[in-house]
Amino acid sequence: MKVVIVGAGSVGSSIARELLAHKHEILLIDLKPEVIGRSGLRGAHWLVGDACELSTLQGAKVEDADVVVSATGDDKVNLVVSLLAKTEFGVGRTVGRVNNPKNDWMFNDSWGVDVAVNTPQLMTALVEEAVEIGDLVRLLTLQTGVSSLVEFTVPHDSHVIGLTVGDIDWPEDSTLVAILRDHAPITPSRDDVIDGGDELFFVTTIAAEDELRGLLSPESAEPSGEPARQEAVQAGGSQAPEDDGFEG
Repeated sequence: MKVVIVGAGSVGSSIARELLAHKHEILLIDLKPEVIGRSGLRGAHWLVGDACELSTLQGAKVEDADVVVSATGDDKVNLVVSLLAKTEFGVGRTVGRVNNPKNDWMFNDSWGVDVAVNTPQLMTALVEEAVEIGDLVRLLTLQTGVSSLVEFTVPHDSHVIGLTVGDIDWPEDSTLVAILRDHAPITPSRDDVIDGGDELFFVTTIAAEDELRGLLSPESAEPSGEPARQEAVQAGGSQAPEDDGFEG
């Protein structure tokens, strides 16, 4: 995969280092030629110039890139680069760094941004995720600010423990995409049983977050799958043991 990264500061360099380790082709664009010598990024390609200028992006052959990452410390630059990459060069995916949370509302498809990475917001979410067991935590806003990646850590006294993923009537616009259990990721299936301590990851519309939160919170009513589970117990005589629980 070819990735163009605009801004070779600490954030851009860190992204480039990780992507190089995964064998991707990386081109960094920065105004300051001195960053090349001090970056230590072996295998990366470089272009010194102003990425807000069409001529610079043309020289970088941005149209051949799979992803353009705007990672400078200036939100105006990140917006302009994303817009040019999307509208002038038809780049399939753009990622924009948000430095000031007050500017977050502009980082959407109107400015050519597919994914906005708000570092302060993400750090806050990670802090909340570490301490807010039993509450839905938004980790990342995706695609034009309509969808998000959210996480829910199942409390050990949760009403969803023992239910299978298929038992629960999830909100229409929410999809369970992964479960983290004992530090190992699991791809969910309908037969997986939810267990206490499971971390559930959903891709959901922001509008559906409240419904998902209400379904998972301790105060919510029994999920619609509960009667079905009880009927299955009566008919079959037993249910899956709780220690086989899977997140839903």
